Amino acid sequence: MEIIIVIILAYLLGSIPSALIVGKVGYGIDIREHGSGNLGGTNTFRTLGVKAGLIVTIADILKGTLATALPIIFAADVHPLLVGSFAVVGHVYPIFAKFKGGKAVATSGGVLLFYSPLLFVIMLACFFLCLYLTKYVSLSSMITAVVATLYSLFQGDGALIIVVSILSAFVIFKHRANIKRIANKTEPKIKWL
Repeated sequence: MEIIIVIILAYLLGSIPSALIVGKVGYGIDIREHGSGNLGGTNTFRTLGVKAGLIVTIADILKGTLATALPIIFAADVHPLLVGSFAVVGHVYPIFAKFKGGKAVATSGGVLLFYSPLLFVIMLACFFLCLYLTKYVSLSSMITAVVATLYSLFQGDGALIIVVSILSAFVIFKHRANIKRIANKTEPKIKWL
């Protein structure tokens, strides 16, 4: 019973639409009607600015972190990474926002922040290095996903390998439109780094 409860809670946590809440409460707008229409940190940064973008990104990370901690909080006999993965599903397909959410990046990072803090730090470093070199948030996210997968392979932790591989594939899948825009040179670049 505890397993079902923590999985449902993880999904519901992931479903909290941080970008939608910040946009409506703080700025009086529905962020889904602006920019890419995506309920994630990148669209929030572009549409509402740095402060709102940071709030949303941190909230989305913490959703994954808290969800991954639920098996410990509830003493449920289920792997934390499995539970955390349901928060990612909730973030991408949120019940509270008509099942149209973000692209799995920040919440996946939050899952790994709880389970493997060193991997999270490596991912952050990789992301910002790629962002500095390419100026593409989407490409930096996908490269970071690949690096995370490679790291997990070297760790030899079976659960980490499986979950990181699935989450990374999910991140790349959700960025398929970005891949086309990068190829066509129409993908927006950041200007602040």
